[in-house]
Amino acid sequence: MAAALQTNIRPVKFPATFRALTKQSPAPFRVRCCAVNSAGKKRYNITLLPGDGIGPEVVSIAKNVLEQAGSLEGLSHWGVEFSFREMPVGGAALDLVGVPLPEETVSAAKDSDAVLLGAIGGYKWDKNEKHLKPETGLLQLRAALKVFANLRPATVLPQLVDASTLKREVAEGVDLMVVRELTGGIYFGVPRGIKTNENGEEVGFNTEVYAAHEIDRIARVAFETARKRRGKLCSVDKANVLEASILWRRRVTALAAEYPDVELSHMYVDNAAMQLVRDPKQFDTIVTNNIFGDILSDEASMITGSIGMLPSASLSDSGPGLFEPIHGSAPDIAGQDKANPLATILSAAMLLKYGLGEEKAAKRIEDAVLGALNKGFRTGDIYSNGTKLVGCKEMGEEVLKSVDSQVHASV
Repeated sequence: MAAALQTNIRPVKFPATFRALTKQSPAPFRVRCCAVNSAGKKRYNITLLPGDGIGPEVVSIAKNVLEQAGSLEGLSHWGVEFSFREMPVGGAALDLVGVPLPEETVSAAKDSDAVLLGAIGGYKWDKNEKHLKPETGLLQLRAALKVFANLRPATVLPQLVDASTLKREVAEGVDLMVVRELTGGIYFGVPRGIKTNENGEEVGFNTEVYAAHEIDRIARVAFETARKRRGKLCSVDKANVLEASILWRRRVTALAAEYPDVELSHMYVDNAAMQLVRDPKQFDTIVTNNIFGDILSDEASMITGSIGMLPSASLSDSGPGLFEPIHGSAPDIAGQDKANPLATILSAAMLLKYGLGEEKAAKRIEDAVLGALNKGFRTGDIYSNGTKLVGCKEMGEEVLKSVDSQVHASV
C-alpha cells in the first residue's frame, strides 16, 4: 500500500525557514545549557502545558517524537534524554484551581530548559470575565518568561501546495518567516480598561506603546533571521497614522546600518495584508509589532494550506523558550482523533533547534514529518485525492516510524 500511496508525491527538503538561526548564529537570545548524567547523556527538563481542546492530544504525540529523536542521538555521540513535567494552563487550570495560570505552572516553566504548549481556550470559558479567560493565562505566561520574539514560519511544501486556498502559481514556493514582537504593544500597554464617560456612555480603551529598546531587540532578531535566510527584511507598521509606528520605523531604519547585507523595506500593515494574498513570494522575513504580527501570521498560515501545519518559537534574552503550534484549541474536534499533530511536532523540532541547540535531533524530526507526508498520509485538514486519510494518533505513529527508520539506517 505504501508504494501505491507514493504515486505523484515528490520527496522534498525543508527550505530555509527551518534552517535559519542555527545554534552558532549570533542572535540576541541564548541557547539553554544542559545537565549531563552519570551515563554521559545530556539531560533536559521540559515543561509540558497540554492546555485545552486538542492540546493534550497533540502534545502527547510530540512528547513521544521528542523522546524518540533524542534516543537516536545516543547512536552518534552523547545522547539526549528528557525529563518531562506536565502542568495545567488555560481552561484546564481554571477548572482545576480557578485561575488560568497557577503560580506552580509559572515556577515549573521558569525552572525548565524549554516549554512546549498545546493550545488554550474553548467555548466553555468564553463568558468568563477577562482575568478568568484562558487566553489571559497565555499572555501572563509570555510576560513571565519574557519571551519577546515570536518566530512563525509559513512554508508551502510541494506535497501540500494544492491544499492552499490560493492558486498554485501564487502559493507554490512560498517560504517566509514572521518575526512578531510578543510582550509589548497594545496587548500589554497601559492605561487600558472600560469606564463610563461624562455623558454616561461606556468607553473601552487600550494603549499601543513601545519603548526604543523593545523595538531594537526584536529588530535585531529579525535582521539576524533575514541574514540566515535570503537577506530580505520587510518591516510592517502603520507609520502614516500611529506615533508608535513612527518610532518603530525610525528605530528599525537606524539599525539597518549594522546589517548592510540585509535589504530592508517598509510596508504599511493594510498593504502587507493585501500583498500576502496577492504575491506572498515577495516576502522573505517580516518583522512587526504584537497585534499586526498576530493577524498577519495567521493570514500567512492559510497560504500553506492549513494552520495545523505551522509551528512557532517564542524566545527571550535568557531563560526557557516557549514553543507552540499556532492553531487554536479546536474544541469542536477535541477528543475525536481528528487533529493534525504536525504543527506541534514541528514546534518540538523548533524547541530542539532554537531552545536547546540540538540541531541534529531537530532535523531528525523535520525529516520524519517529511517522511510521513512523502508516504501520502494526511489528516483531514490537508487531505486531497490520492492520499490516505488518517487521524491524529495514526499520523503521530507514522512520524514515529519515520524516526525509527532513521535509527535503523544509522546502525
